[in-house]
Amino acid sequence: MNFKRCEIQGLIVIEPRIFGDERGYFFESFNKAKFEEELGEAVDFIQDNESFSKKGTLRGLHFQKKPFAQAKLVRVINGEVLDVAVDLREESPTYGQNYSIILSGENKKQFFVPRGFAHAFLVLSETAIFAYKVDNSYAPDHDAGISYNDPEINIDWPIEESKLIISEKDNKLLSFSKYKENPQF
Repeated sequence: MNFKRCEIQGLIVIEPRIFGDERGYFFESFNKAKFEEELGEAVDFIQDNESFSKKGTLRGLHFQKKPFAQAKLVRVINGEVLDVAVDLREESPTYGQNYSIILSGENKKQFFVPRGFAHAFLVLSETAIFAYKVDNSYAPDHDAGISYNDPEINIDWPIEESKLIISEKDNKLLSFSKYKENPQF
């Protein structure tokens, strides 16, 4: 596995070593010892989740408030998404900045998003199967988010807004300026 640290501290892109032949392929998708050695700390993933979405589906920008904040290790099993993390750590020099990466079933890259970030993804292929590990339980009362189209965060979504498929809940998320009035991490 190749671990690449991103411009925003804490975010890591993981590129697996893929062994392929005429039968197909094999790769190690997670190795706790290697992951924690690279991270420099223990992460106890407690749950795996999977979603299926069609093209244009945008899920996010989501996070959970303390004490239920979650770190995530995300990947795409089939299809292609634009995956985005926004730094919500007030003490960070990159506070409010976003980082995006294409994850796909073809490139098999994974993206580690630590606690202190909002997370979203946009499906670029006809469909996508998105999988992720989390290190804390889902707590509906601590569920929160920031609007995907906030001008201050300024994420460059590659599908025009009129073609996005967004849940009613996600359409009602806070602006970043409202979030900054009452930070929730």
